[in-house]
Amino acid sequence: MGIHFDKALGVHADALRLRADRTKIIASNLANESTPGYQARDIDFAASLGQRQAGEGPLALDTGDGDLLYRVPNHPSQDGNTVELGVEQSLFSQNASDFQTSLTFTNMKLKGLAKAIAGQ
Repeated sequence: MGIHFDKALGVHADALRLRADRTKIIASNLANESTPGYQARDIDFAASLGQRQAGEGPLALDTGDGDLLYRVPNHPSQDGNTVELGVEQSLFSQNASDFQTSLTFTNMKLKGLAKAIAGQ
């Protein structure tokens, strides 16, 4: 009888991967903060994770840029850039915190499995 890690880790394995991909997207937004005409992008994390958990296909970014959404700015700039530094920094920080939470849960699950295997 084998261990199915995807079942043992639950939602956290997919959440970690999706959060890592979202980090790249937000970092790209931050890097292009002063690029004229750049459109800030993001994903709908909850919808993408929900689709994956329902078995409706791969995670959002596995299919390319089709699932990336454009962010609507609170204060549009004259050069057409929709990146707002404070908003992006806040989202980056929140995403990093959520990533760390999922990583902690994953570590706890793996330690529990190791103890079960060792018979403790």
